Amino acid sequence: MELAELPQWEMAVYWFLSFSSHIFSFYQLHRFSKAEHEKSLDREVHLEKGFLVWGYKKDPTDFEWSFWNEWVWRSLFCSLIGHTVVSRLCGVYLPQCRKAVLTLYGMVSAWWLLGFKGVAVLMLHLSVSLVVAQLHSPTLSWGCAILLLSTLHISSLQDVQRAWYDSEERYLLLLFSTAVCALRCISFSLELCWSPLLAGGPSVRCPFVQFRRMKELATQLSSLTSYCFYHPLFYNGPVITYKDFSQQIERPVCNVSAQWLLAKLLRVCVWWCLAEFMIHVMYMHAIQNNETYLHILSPWALGGLALAVVQFFYVKYLVLFGVVSLLAQLDGIQTPPLPRCVSIVYSFRGMWRHFDVGLYKWLIRYLYVPLGGSHHGPFQKVISTALAFGFVCFWHGFHDYLQYWALLNWLGVLVENIIAVFLTSPPLHRIIVCYLSPRMQRRGLALVSAFSTAMIILSNLVFLGGTHVGHVYWKRVFVQGWSTMAVPMLAFLYCFAQVGLEVDRKQS
Repeated sequence: MELAELPQWEMAVYWFLSFSSHIFSFYQLHRFSKAEHEKSLDREVHLEKGFLVWGYKKDPTDFEWSFWNEWVWRSLFCSLIGHTVVSRLCGVYLPQCRKAVLTLYGMVSAWWLLGFKGVAVLMLHLSVSLVVAQLHSPTLSWGCAILLLSTLHISSLQDVQRAWYDSEERYLLLLFSTAVCALRCISFSLELCWSPLLAGGPSVRCPFVQFRRMKELATQLSSLTSYCFYHPLFYNGPVITYKDFSQQIERPVCNVSAQWLLAKLLRVCVWWCLAEFMIHVMYMHAIQNNETYLHILSPWALGGLALAVVQFFYVKYLVLFGVVSLLAQLDGIQTPPLPRCVSIVYSFRGMWRHFDVGLYKWLIRYLYVPLGGSHHGPFQKVISTALAFGFVCFWHGFHDYLQYWALLNWLGVLVENIIAVFLTSPPLHRIIVCYLSPRMQRRGLALVSAFSTAMIILSNLVFLGGTHVGHVYWKRVFVQGWSTMAVPMLAFLYCFAQVGLEVDRKQS
């Protein structure tokens, strides 16, 4: 549906209400954090001494942010800078060997942080995936991948791997690296199954057929190793398919201006400062971990907590993906677009398309389309979507709260598809076109999207805080406060949706 342009004054009202509601709700959460409960929160979670805002403490309880911040400053910063230097030098003096040198550098960097045993585990995963892929059966490759991922959750194996390291953080780094590596192994294996050229072509009778097959296998292992150990994307993504990687890694390094590079670096620094500023002035993660606080927050502070948690998640991944994407771009590799602001995402389908774009494209190419997708009827579409969400849940760890999160997302996409089919059915569509102007159609779409946005925020709270957080929000907003909290909330979410629709209209 082509979106109609609304009057400028109307859009100005939506922008003002959206921005002011964020600021006021954040202010209420700030007051709750700093003026009313800072001492009790400090006793419970041991707030750290702040450095970005003078005299302020900071909330250290977002594990992912603290984990990657610590590892970046301890080790990864130097290795990432080293990768860029090595890549640029090879691009000038040894362009024909750049891929091999970057592969070696990636393996050495992984060995430095994960140790010989950690790299051996990764190479075992690569080798098993490659051997199974020689059978050219996508079903067997998928089965192998699921079995390999399952090993990450075997407690006895976890204990063995923990004993290799002197800290829990290094074990977790191996765990994260192996999980991301699994996606790359699946990508490579399926591309190998689908492409005779990548597989080395059809077999030919010749005296040296065994030698030729061994040479092909060695070449494939080299390509898979290069793909999996590419250093900027090794630990945390973003995910890019093997097809895209293999086409771009051979390109020469990009010649960029100092102005372009400084602008990109400055942008990442601003995002990092914004994330740090948020956990200095709002203790949202410490508050959401204590159910008592969730029950006593004022309505505005409760809304501010929900917005702060999801916005921090967005800014965090702008930093995490922004840094490594910049380094990959210097190597001539085009990474997926950075996440879209969650406040202007107004549908479950849009959330998946625009937040982790790399994972979305990966799921579409290797799961959704091969399972039938939307080309084999509505039932097949429902099953394909369910299996895609099921795999994402399994890949993340398959914990109880992840199962609820995946179910909410699947139901959200399913309901949105049903509504879309219903509204575009010929009889109803003719009525809508006849009696509603294009502007009124857009306002109706924003109203429906407000309900989707509410459920998106709820599912994200379950993902980021656990089922107890989602339960409290559901009870306080939609059960106890259906008349006093839900209606004003949906009015503001309507404004958010209109802003998101306007962004889409201008981009199209």
